Amino acid sequence: MSEYESLLEESIEVAAPPAQVWSLVTDLPRMSQWSPQVVRTIVRGPVQLGTKAFNINRRGPLFWPTRTKVVEFEPHREFAFRVKDNYTVWSFTLEPTATGTRVIQRRRAPEGISDISIKLTRIALGGQQNFTRELREGMRQTLSRVKAESEA
Repeated sequence: MSEYESLLEESIEVAAPPAQVWSLVTDLPRMSQWSPQVVRTIVRGPVQLGTKAFNINRRGPLFWPTRTKVVEFEPHREFAFRVKDNYTVWSFTLEPTATGTRVIQRRRAPEGISDISIKLTRIALGGQQNFTRELREGMRQTLSRVKAESEA
């Protein structure tokens, strides 16, 4: 049995239409405003299917880069990017509701997580279980911030 969870998922209800929420979750340069782990995202070109980005992430005094590519882009519905460095896929799914939008954030690992990422997580980030707990909390914070911005 693997030491990591292949699927992490959190969701939130937002009192705003999907188009409004979409404009936020696909604004990769602003991701540092939503995610407590992202420091900066540099995007190559407009955000669309195939767009590549370079990210700087942080946890306390530790910083690390990641490279991503948009792998799903269905306007106002589904947005996902694959992290080249650890093989994970992060996504936002938007579902219309009677009062706005249900926003679901997921982290999938359909190909597993890279060996180097697992080793570095064990050595530098307190282990996979602890880091997974932090990722879930970060997802909840991200969704709460997207909600606050969408409803402002």
